[in-house]
Amino acid sequence: MILFWLICAGLVAIALAFVLPTLLQREPVADETDKERANVEVYRDQLSELDADLANGIVSPEQYRQDRDEIERRLLDDVGAPPDASDRKPKPAGTGRGAVYAVSFGIPVVAVVLYLIVGTSAVLSGVPPQASSASASRTEGQMSQQGIEANVAALAKRLEQNPGDADGWAMLGRSYVSLERYGEASNAYAKAAELKADDADILTEYAFALAMTNGRKLQGRPTELIKQALKIAPDNPKVLQLAGTAEFEAKNYKQAIVYWQKLLEMTSGNPELAQSISKRIDQAKSLAGTTAK
Repeated sequence: MILFWLICAGLVAIALAFVLPTLLQREPVADETDKERANVEVYRDQLSELDADLANGIVSPEQYRQDRDEIERRLLDDVGAPPDASDRKPKPAGTGRGAVYAVSFGIPVVAVVLYLIVGTSAVLSGVPPQASSASASRTEGQMSQQGIEANVAALAKRLEQNPGDADGWAMLGRSYVSLERYGEASNAYAKAAELKADDADILTEYAFALAMTNGRKLQGRPTELIKQALKIAPDNPKVLQLAGTAEFEAKNYKQAIVYWQKLLEMTSGNPELAQSISKRIDQAKSLAGTTAK
């Protein structure tokens, strides 16, 4: 078995010897700024389409949040990563070639040696495969969370250098919300709202983040932001949903019904969402009747 792996390592090394010279002839220089802007535009289009699907009742609010979080997470992976070697001056083709060859030849050998040592010790240790798999899953989840937080931190640092990016601040706010760091989310949304005061989505999300920092209460500044968003986009589903919740919390049940009824009319294509809204309307009607008595 050892002989077999050594032969494999040798074949890999020989293959690399033929491939690497071609790869090392030229080091392409990419314009990272242009690529990053293109990626941001693609993700913004996807977010716009997702907003349209929510408005048309194609997706439920829960599915909307999941899809939006996934799109923003992919965007964070792109814009949050540190600039690569393309930001530096290109090196001559021959520079560092010896090191590349050394690493390329060394990796197969090291991989085989590690496999023989670690693989054999794992079998001899008697650790069940299921336990090893579970441990790997926990490690992967932890690394994934750490990676997200690292990307969010990188985005925050970039925004310090480019504080006029309203969409960037809004994305940072959503990222903090997904991490349940509502205080930092409120600060990010505040900066986004200063730069884009006519964006109903930003105002509504800002109101939500503030409410979460205030014991889930929408009264006060969050309600002011919601009313401001209503003037800008009275038919925005997110605005209507949160406006109804604010009125319900303030025991203005009739006005809550008005907002939710309008939202219900926009969700005919999503029976699950329509049922959820109908329950809220029925609850508000019941409480409104009790209050009237």
